[in-house]
Amino acid sequence: MRFDLRSHTGTFDIIGDVHGCLDELTALVDQLGNNSQRKLVFLGDLGDRGPASALTFRYVMDLVEASRAYYTPGNHCNKLLRYLNGRRVQLAHGLSGTVQEIDEQEKHEPGFREQLRNFISDAPPYLWLDGGRLVVAHAGIKRGMIGKIDDRIQAMCLYGDVTGERNPDGTPVRLDWAQHYNGSAAIVYGHSPVPGPHWVNETINIDQGCVFGGCLTALRWPVREIVQVSARRAYYTHQLPEFLRA
Repeated sequence: MRFDLRSHTGTFDIIGDVHGCLDELTALVDQLGNNSQRKLVFLGDLGDRGPASALTFRYVMDLVEASRAYYTPGNHCNKLLRYLNGRRVQLAHGLSGTVQEIDEQEKHEPGFREQLRNFISDAPPYLWLDGGRLVVAHAGIKRGMIGKIDDRIQAMCLYGDVTGERNPDGTPVRLDWAQHYNGSAAIVYGHSPVPGPHWVNETINIDQGCVFGGCLTALRWPVREIVQVSARRAYYTHQLPEFLRA
């Protein structure tokens, strides 16, 4: 099973939602240091909304190809994959800009679209690492799901514990699964921006809304150290998280 990387032990630097903020990403990686013994782990949503989505994918694809990083997709990655597979999707929430950048990248790098499609398609829905002590999933995962895979688990990893209802602002109603988590494995996730990374029942959300003007966050494992860089500016001002509203 592609998600079962328990034999991959050691030290990891897990990076939250990048959303095309390549300058902040490279600054964060520089701050983390170039240590070949440490692996970067990307928990999805590499593109959309920010200024350099295609180049962010290229950057991470190269790292994964060089065995310097792991990657699991987020809901924005999954929507892009459906587009690349010829499915009809709405080019909303930043996807239209990503598509334009991919088309431009394809002109300079023929075959890029197909490489990107395969990269997302081949990625496991979550990563089970370090002897089972660490799980990385874009929107989280429940205790009973770890070590398994089906459509329900994949949906949880991409979208969180959604009810099918909508909030007044149009966002999905999500249940706070982390408040009820009682597993021994640490769960590192993102998806929904929060003001700061705080541990709750061995879970931690490291999406601090970089593309909205917040921070790009990394969690160093197993020491649990937080490393952050501030966004250069707010690149996407639609549906700003409440904690980043003026």
